[in-house]
Formats: sequence, structure tokens, C-alpha cells
Amino acid sequence: MSTSISSAVKGLHLNLDRAGSWIAPLTLRVFLAWEFFESGLEKWNGQNWFADIQERFPFPFNHVPATFNWELSMWAELICALALLVGLGTRVSAVILIVVTIVATAAVHWPADWSTLSELAQGYAISNKGHGNFKLPLIYLVALMPLLFTGAGKLSLDGLLSRIFWRRNNH
Repeated sequence: MSTSISSAVKGLHLNLDRAGSWIAPLTLRVFLAWEFFESGLEKWNGQNWFADIQERFPFPFNHVPATFNWELSMWAELICALALLVGLGTRVSAVILIVVTIVATAAVHWPADWSTLSELAQGYAISNKGHGNFKLPLIYLVALMPLLFTGAGKLSLDGLLSRIFWRRNNH
């Protein structure tokens, strides 16, 4: 009895591992593509408010015109979101979106004034109550890391191109 349970658990783990290399990166890519595309679309349809926060942008973005930063952010979010969705250039897109997220966190989401870790922790929220709101950007950074380090997964154009290239080089 325990042998059959152990065998069933091992079989389940094996099947989950097989499915995971296809499904896990896809779920991260779809989630992040939605979030970043939505943000880029808001910029596309909205007014540039970056001039109001330009001095809070980290170097070198604080020395770039606000209009250029707006365009750069908007196009990075739109193009990289589409690239993530189809899984093409995933690692490059992840790096670009990590930079966009770090800049956004520094300029918009990080608490303006804090002197203790307790005060900083108040910014780990999804709110607009004056303590910062870096929880969501942190979630995005954490979700981008597996894509940066392991790639788009098998269910992606990166994976397809890799399999085609690998076949050509091994025949």
C-alpha cells in the first residue's frame, strides 16, 4: 500500500515537473504582460506627468527630458509586454522591465520620508496614503526574476527558436 502511494506521489511529481516547464513560465509571462501592457496603455492614452516628479528619477533618468522618459517608459512597457506574451526576447524584456520598475519605484512608489524600518514597512502596501506603495512593484520584480534567470519556458517563441536552432546544430 505505501509503495503504491509513494509511486503515485512520484508519478504526480514527475508529471507536475514536466508540465511546469511549459506552464509555470507562461503564467508569469501572461500576468506580467497584462500588467505592463496596461501601464503602457495608460501612458499612451494619458497626459505626461513625469515633469512633476523628474527630480525623483534616479540617475541617469533624472538628466533626461521628462517627455523622453515618458516615451521610453511607455514604449518599453508596451513592446516588452507583447514580447513577454509571446515569449520572444524574454530575458532582454525582463531586464528592461526590471529597470522600468526600479525607476518607477524610486520616483513614485518609495516612501518620501522614513527613518526606521517600521516607517519603511508602511510603504509595503497597495495604497495611496502617503507612506509609499512599493508592494506591487516588488511583486513585479520578484515575478520577473524567474524569467530573467530561466527564460520564457518551452511554450514560447524563444523555446521554439531554441529547439529549431539546437536541431540544426546537432544534425
